[in-house]
Amino acid sequence: MPACCPPLPNRPQRRPRPQRLLCAALALLLSAGSLQAQGLPPSPVRLPALGESASDEFNLNQEKRIGEQVMREIRRDPAYLDDPQLLDYLQSLWAPLVRTARQHGDIDADTERLFPYEAFLVRDRSVNAFALPGGYVGVHLGLIAITSTPDELASVLAHELAHITRRHIARSVAASSRNSTLGLAAMLLGLLVASRAGSPDMAQAAIMGGQAAVLQAQLNFSRDMEREADRNGLATMAGAGFAPAGMSAMFDRLDGASRLNDSGAYPYLRSHPLTVDRIGEARQMVQATAQAGSLPPPPLLHGLMQARARVLMDPGVQALRKLQDFDTRGTMAQLPLSDRLGGLYAGALASAGLRDFDRADRAVRAALDLLAASPQRSDAPARRALAHLAVQLALARGQPAEAGALLAAEGLVDGGRSGLLLQAAWSLADGGEAPLRRSVEALHTWVTGQRDDAAAWQALAQAAGRLGQPLRSVRAEAEAQAALGNLSGAIDRLRAGQLMARRGGVGMDFIEASVIDARLRDLQAQRRQLLADERRAGERPRGGDAPE
Repeated sequence: MPACCPPLPNRPQRRPRPQRLLCAALALLLSAGSLQAQGLPPSPVRLPALGESASDEFNLNQEKRIGEQVMREIRRDPAYLDDPQLLDYLQSLWAPLVRTARQHGDIDADTERLFPYEAFLVRDRSVNAFALPGGYVGVHLGLIAITSTPDELASVLAHELAHITRRHIARSVAASSRNSTLGLAAMLLGLLVASRAGSPDMAQAAIMGGQAAVLQAQLNFSRDMEREADRNGLATMAGAGFAPAGMSAMFDRLDGASRLNDSGAYPYLRSHPLTVDRIGEARQMVQATAQAGSLPPPPLLHGLMQARARVLMDPGVQALRKLQDFDTRGTMAQLPLSDRLGGLYAGALASAGLRDFDRADRAVRAALDLLAASPQRSDAPARRALAHLAVQLALARGQPAEAGALLAAEGLVDGGRSGLLLQAAWSLADGGEAPLRRSVEALHTWVTGQRDDAAAWQALAQAAGRLGQPLRSVRAEAEAQAALGNLSGAIDRLRAGQLMARRGGVGMDFIEASVIDARLRDLQAQRRQLLADERRAGERPRGGDAPE
């Protein structure tokens, strides 16, 4: 199966302990309220009015650069998950929230220009979500797996978005000492160095030092900031068309979990402590909204994506075997339609991960038949998700003709990212010149507007290489490495492209060669800036990276 569209869960390499500590530390240090979770008094943070500068010491450009540097490392972590179908679903909730925040004036022209407002997935079964500097929000698969409705998940996304739009990280820095920005950068870079060094002791020491710096700099969000994020988040989700009751339902779910023995499975409860005041105020706000009331029945697609998250968050053999049994449980007939479809979907995906394709096919067919026989048989998004899985199974079995027929019949190539990558995977498996050309054109159009989509660049590199377009292929490989944060790898590929262009030959393209020259200068300048930042923060340069 082409790397551009990894359709099926497989056994991942064991996650390095320092990188696990890195993700945990970032969630702890840059999410809200762990000081309050430890019972410490709230810091005296004055909430500025909308439009007031949060901090002269931690301006938008600094926040952007720190966020980009953290994301470069996160994208290299095996826990960073680029699952096109699940990301499409997350984006379908995230995009209207960002659009509404923009309409409400919470996103101004400067932050719109500098911040990407990107939500990404973390392959982790713990219930957590966190905001990072520069407009990034991470969502653990465990959080998706416990939500019953899209409104519950949207409430968490809206809350984290409010932390970004209200610039709570910058406010916390502004409320502390003059050196807090440098301390934040040094702390984050120390964690990144520890993760690259592969030393658990070094990572642990960095985290311990980071926690001390946080206590000194009062980096954690105050209770006032948590309530502000609740208020802003509720207004944003209501304006985006989500049911406000989703926020109180999510609070109830997390409050119930907090009464149990956590055992580390709910880090969100520690970084976002649910005080009685917060819960009560949130319920009052929900009741005051015009859309107050019970939650609508969840769409079938949410149940399927919940099942997908459950399978992908732990793709070990034992976990997959347990989930595989969902398609044969005798109690399935007594469950609601959404749960039955989710069980069949989880069983099919788990069977595919175990390479039991016959059983996976049976589960998908059973789910499609169940949907066709139900009153909700017109649920197009659910049918498309099932058909998408059927295409992935056909490609995994080495049957591109069947996959192509399903793609055409179900209309899965609709301009969305998952359909685009699925089409690319099929064209590479089919090998025909016409499908490859269509994929190259569609992918080129896509990456023109989505420069940081590493999977799309990699798919473009493979398809262009098959078509005898070596310069375009090499440049796409370089862009894929740049999107993943590997600037040295990207520069090496661009230099290889320059050498290839000088030698000439079949498939050489003067325009592509000019683009390679310009892009090489750009990435070299980025790397020089990164090395300068690291030196100022007292970090040793990365191995193998030297100034140009």
